[in-house]
Amino acid sequence: MFNLTGMHAVVTGGGSGIGEAIVMVFAAAGARVYVLDRDEAAGRRVAGKIASGQFIPCDVSDVASVATAAETVRSFVGSLDILVNNAGIGHVGTVLTTRPEDLDRLYGVNVKGVLHVTQAFLPEMLAKKNGSVINIASIGGVVGIRDRLAYCTTKFAVVGLTKCMALDHAETGVRFNAICPGRVETPFVTARLAEYSDPQIARQLMAASQALGRMGQPEEIAAAALYLAAKESAFVTGSTFVIDGGFSAGK
Repeated sequence: MFNLTGMHAVVTGGGSGIGEAIVMVFAAAGARVYVLDRDEAAGRRVAGKIASGQFIPCDVSDVASVATAAETVRSFVGSLDILVNNAGIGHVGTVLTTRPEDLDRLYGVNVKGVLHVTQAFLPEMLAKKNGSVINIASIGGVVGIRDRLAYCTTKFAVVGLTKCMALDHAETGVRFNAICPGRVETPFVTARLAEYSDPQIARQLMAASQALGRMGQPEEIAAAALYLAAKESAFVTGSTFVIDGGFSAGK
């Protein structure tokens, strides 16, 4: 089960964290993976770890950069089978401390980035009537989180985008789903922790917010992406997969 042999996948933000784990799991399942990231060193490092990897520089917030990356991918393969919109950024702040430019910055990457990349690759998927688009949202796209106003705003939007795209293309053979991870131990989370006055206490509180009492591992999220990429999930579209260690189950 979950064999991706012969398939071609793009993973944005594939140079670290959840993106890197997805790249590794897809490659192990037989896919050829194109690692898109604005961090060239990180992207090349990950692509170099797999025999079927290819790094392509891309800033998902920049339409021209996305278009160039899409053309590069098309020079290797006519169309994709799997697209993972994983690239994202975060911000700590409330309604009183979040500046308009903070929200614009997050919206440009977390929401418009998904739009730009999907628009660049979807037409070929539609033409061959097959494909899986996986958007990495967040538990912050399902429930509100304190001090994460801009982040939650954009991740709720990603969930909405996913559902709308799934409905708009329900009979085309292309599926759209979102994964909403809880707190996962990644460089992204480490950077957010560094924004607190006491990062160690913040880490402990973050781990304790999951009912399981720990943060998740990137590979645990990548396993869900593998399922959504494979033919075994052919009946799944418009879904929001919550993988949060019990964060949203209740208090």
